[in-house]
Amino acid sequence: MSLNTLTYRTAFSADMNAMEVLPVIDGSPLTALVTAFEVGRGWDPAGGYGGLFPTVFGLGSAAAYWLGEHPAGDRVFALGCECGEMACWPLAIEVATSSDTVGWQKFRQPYRSDRDYSAFGPFIFDRTQYEAAVASIAPLFERLP
Repeated sequence: MSLNTLTYRTAFSADMNAMEVLPVIDGSPLTALVTAFEVGRGWDPAGGYGGLFPTVFGLGSAAAYWLGEHPAGDRVFALGCECGEMACWPLAIEVATSSDTVGWQKFRQPYRSDRDYSAFGPFIFDRTQYEAAVASIAPLFERLP
């Protein structure tokens, strides 16, 4: 099994007055991957996703969020809307963990429940590499006093 590699792209958004966190899988932003998938299916609208603003929306610890160990459970938003509002147009994923890997699976667009994302992913990451990527963005999940 070939494993995927996770990194994050970060950038300051003046509109949100906060840092945006965007997952990047094997060198491609998740926004581009899911948009290409949706366009390929002929879905309208397609795309429209953006990164997350963890301090704006109080996502808690990066490790808990990205390992599915937060109060909402193993389903998290990997992407929000391109407008910056997390729940406006999110891409939800299920995070599955084992001792060696972390997987993103069962992708879902909550506002288009009829869409079938079963052919998108899953993305499976080496757990050590995944945790290092998450640790690299951990400070961006901490709320400022």
